[in-house]
Amino acid sequence: MTDKQQLRWLAALHRDNLRLVGKLSVVAALMFGFAYSLVPLYNAICSALGINVLSLSERQHAVKAKDVQNTQVDTSRTITVEFDANAHGPWEFKPAVAHLEVHPGQLATVMYEFKNVQNRTMSAQAIPSYAPKQATAHFNKLECFCFNEYTLAAGEGKQWPVVFVIDPKLPKDVKTITLSYTFFEVAGKKKQAQSAEPAESKS
Repeated sequence: MTDKQQLRWLAALHRDNLRLVGKLSVVAALMFGFAYSLVPLYNAICSALGINVLSLSERQHAVKAKDVQNTQVDTSRTITVEFDANAHGPWEFKPAVAHLEVHPGQLATVMYEFKNVQNRTMSAQAIPSYAPKQATAHFNKLECFCFNEYTLAAGEGKQWPVVFVIDPKLPKDVKTITLSYTFFEVAGKKKQAQSAEPAESKS
């Protein structure tokens, strides 16, 4: 191979390498864009299907204790927080109190009571909602049973706390917030519990 042929071969190889690098860069960018879009895509799909939509969004609204300690309580304002419970099924579910009067920035706790009155084991989860809607971003939870699914035996009762603080940045015109929970049975776990009970009764 002559020197000119070798130079042409090296130049062609360089061009091929540049094209390959360009293609790989495009693929990497597309993969990054796809990964970035997975979170809103997941939320949209779960919202449409009505399955486990709370895990990500609720955890994003959860705050740490050290954040609350640094929050200044606004004693010049009082917010009425109303508590609601929707029991979509054969069980008992209610808040211990109907409402609380709190100041923005003040740490508060309310208990929710749940009882499985059926004669079988069940798995269930709670979905929260807020009214008015603009209060959602300002209602921060430190602890909430809505973060997890729970399995309760027949006749078993539970009490769960909701520890929360309202952001002082809540718009001034919002004076009442309604926190509502809907407790629903997890369909897949329902089938598992029903199929397991006959085996347990035989033993």
